[in-house]
Amino acid sequence: MSAAPDDPFYRNPVLDADWSDPDVIRVGDDFYLTASSFGRVPGLPLLHSRDLVNWTLVGHALGRLEPEGEFAVPRHDCGVWAPSLRHHDGRFWIFWGDPDQGIFQVNAPEIRGPWTRPHLVKAGKGLIDPCPLWDDETGEAYLVHAWAKSRSGVKNRLTGHRMHPHGTELLDEGKVIVDGDRLPGWFTLEGPKLYRHDGWFWILAPAGGVETGWQGAFRSRSFFGPYEEKVVLEQKDTDVNGPHQGGWVRTSSGEDWFLHFQQRGAYGRVVHLQPMRWGGGGGWPVIGDDGAPVAEHRRPDLPPQKPAAPATDDDFPGGRPGRQWQWTANPRDGWATHHSADGLRLTCVRTADAHDLRLLPNVLTQRLPGTPCTVEVDLRLDDGEPGARAGLVVLGDAYSWIGLERGPDGAVRLVHRFAESVAMGPPPTSSGQWGRERDATPPRPAPGGRARLRVDIGAGARCRFSYDTGDDTREGAGEGFCPSGQVFAATPWRWVGALLGLVALAPTGQGHAGTATFTQFRIRIQEKRADR
Repeated sequence: MSAAPDDPFYRNPVLDADWSDPDVIRVGDDFYLTASSFGRVPGLPLLHSRDLVNWTLVGHALGRLEPEGEFAVPRHDCGVWAPSLRHHDGRFWIFWGDPDQGIFQVNAPEIRGPWTRPHLVKAGKGLIDPCPLWDDETGEAYLVHAWAKSRSGVKNRLTGHRMHPHGTELLDEGKVIVDGDRLPGWFTLEGPKLYRHDGWFWILAPAGGVETGWQGAFRSRSFFGPYEEKVVLEQKDTDVNGPHQGGWVRTSSGEDWFLHFQQRGAYGRVVHLQPMRWGGGGGWPVIGDDGAPVAEHRRPDLPPQKPAAPATDDDFPGGRPGRQWQWTANPRDGWATHHSADGLRLTCVRTADAHDLRLLPNVLTQRLPGTPCTVEVDLRLDDGEPGARAGLVVLGDAYSWIGLERGPDGAVRLVHRFAESVAMGPPPTSSGQWGRERDATPPRPAPGGRARLRVDIGAGARCRFSYDTGDDTREGAGEGFCPSGQVFAATPWRWVGALLGLVALAPTGQGHAGTATFTQFRIRIQEKRADR
């Protein structure tokens, strides 16, 4: 949560949304952060701060996922896992693991690019969470990575490699440098971040699982080990479950800080900032309040900054979505039309998967705030044929959406539909069908083909949908927004929090199916924090 410039304290989380698996660096007086983006496009978000508390989204390092054909359809839990961000030899570098392909790398002279196309450093199944290190003392370069058991059959171990200083290839077959199976009580060791400090090689790596785990530190005089270990951050008697996986950064004044995530269900992995110091108990790092996460703390000793947070609201000037939006797969030409006015003009894309929004690549999404909020957007359904529809969706393993649909008689109706969790239903069929939507409430007239749509999101990510069509004859007219359907509890994907989305679609057929225009997208944050 952003802090006012005159407030000597900050409060966690400093990024109260799904910025999963964060990594952070300092370059001069600037701090930069990246996070997992999984199957969404553009990927590898780039955030900037001057005080480690107030962050803004300044761009993305990955314009499209590769191979492009594989990401032409949603792969919500695949793609970009746990990137590492570094600055070396005058360039920014990001390494990440795609669990189905291997370890990739991109680099750029400036944080805003231009970034190179992805380069495959090492091919293989289950290679995840890579982190490079250029050792200034010796001129050597190294890389450490973890393993995904779902692809490789292996987990709970960290493998180290010598790396070419150019960052383009690995110079050996790799060696297991930390085997979690040999450490009593350690499991699901992953997410390593590699550093050099005080003559030691340090690996900061979490274990124990995202919801219940802890942050470990490992050190050795030699990169290939042997390493000794210590738990340096865990929940203890706080309400911050599973505090782990993140990065260490040192300010220009010599203060040390650690940014990590906390798994919060439908909200995804929110980011906390912890004080850190070296030298506790034999030179180990001490994170938080003697190893427990802090809810609030004195701000870093840095120049005060104005409150800031990644953008959420959007007027879509020129028909272009802001940086906060991502498609659920690689986008195609024609999904959105650029024009001279405000408003997002989406094509009602024809699809055989109109029955299930989880299967659509043309859903434009942004992160669900981790705080109670109200989401609103204006929608107009323009020319088109029966079956063309568009709306506002809360998208996850289950989803619900409210919007407009053109009926068989050509009239536009207000519709509200939902689909249950895939995990609770039958498995996908050979055709990829997961199930079908059901009406949350009977369709209603929408005179003029317009509506303002609203979702009030309360504690526990419980969503109440409502609408205003401007129809004075509807039930509840004169009271503004009318409620629609039952409360819907947002659900995450396996590794990804629930998403807010805008979508326009139509059944299969020939020719143009119509367009939908979204304007004045707004998120109003409520004061009371969810689940606190």
